[in-house]
Amino acid sequence: MSGVTLATGPDETTSSARKPERQQGGVGVMGSLRVIELQLVAFIMVFSASGLVPLLDLIFPALASAYLLLLSRFAFPSLGTTTSSSHEILFQGSRFFRLYMVAGTSVGLFLPLAYVLGGFARGDQHAVRSATPHLFLLSFQILTENIISGLSLFSPPIRALVPLLYTVRRIFVLIDWIQDVWINKTLPPNAQLKDVTWYWFGKGLAVANLAYFSINLFGFLIPQFLPRAFERYFRERSEVNSKLAEDKHSQAMNRTKHADKKAE
Repeated sequence: MSGVTLATGPDETTSSARKPERQQGGVGVMGSLRVIELQLVAFIMVFSASGLVPLLDLIFPALASAYLLLLSRFAFPSLGTTTSSSHEILFQGSRFFRLYMVAGTSVGLFLPLAYVLGGFARGDQHAVRSATPHLFLLSFQILTENIISGLSLFSPPIRALVPLLYTVRRIFVLIDWIQDVWINKTLPPNAQLKDVTWYWFGKGLAVANLAYFSINLFGFLIPQFLPRAFERYFRERSEVNSKLAEDKHSQAMNRTKHADKKAE
C-alpha cells in the first residue's frame, strides 16, 4: 500500500538465508506485512461487495487497470533488460522509511478494518458505509502492487503510477469519509462513554488517513517515487538505444569488411 511493495521490492524469501541477519529483519517485517495485507484483502473484498461501495469506486480499478495496460503497451513498454526487472527495487528506503510505511499500513488498513468490523458489531451502518470505499480501493491497490511487482511485463513508470492513481482517488474518498463523520454524524444526547469514544475514534481515524495519504502523495510519491521511476526508465532506454546503435554500427563495419575481402 502507498507504494510499499513497489518501493521496498518483493519478499525475497528464497534468498533470505544468504543475507546477513541485520538485513533479514527489514525484509522479514515487510514480507510478513504483505502476507497479512493480502489475507486482509481477501476478507475486505467479501464485505465490500455487499452494496456499500459506490458505483464509481467499483469501476475505478477496472478503469485504472485498463489505463495502465495502455500506457504499458504504447507509452512506457518494458525494455526487457535485466536492470528493469520487476524484482529491482525502485526506492531503497531507510529504516525510518520502513517504519513510516508500517505506520501507514496500520493507519490505512488495520485501524479502518477494525473500525468497520466494530461498526458491524455495534450496528453502526453509518461507520461501515463511510470507511468501506477507502478499504475497497486500498485492497485493489495492494493486489495491483503485488501483481505488478512480480511481473517483468511492466516498466518502472507503470509500477510507480499504481499507488499514485489509487492514492489520488482515495484522497477524494477520504474527504467524503471526513464529511460523513464530522458533519453528517451526530452524537446522541444520552451517549455513554463508550459511544463517545467510538464517535471520536471514527473522526480521528478519518483525519489521520487523509493526513497520512496526503503527505504520502505530495511528499513522497510525486516528488520522490515517480521521478525516480522515470529517471531509471529513461536511463535504461538510453542505454538500450546506445547498445542497439553500437550493434548496428558493428554489423555495418563487418559487412563493409566482408565486401572489401570479396573485392580483393
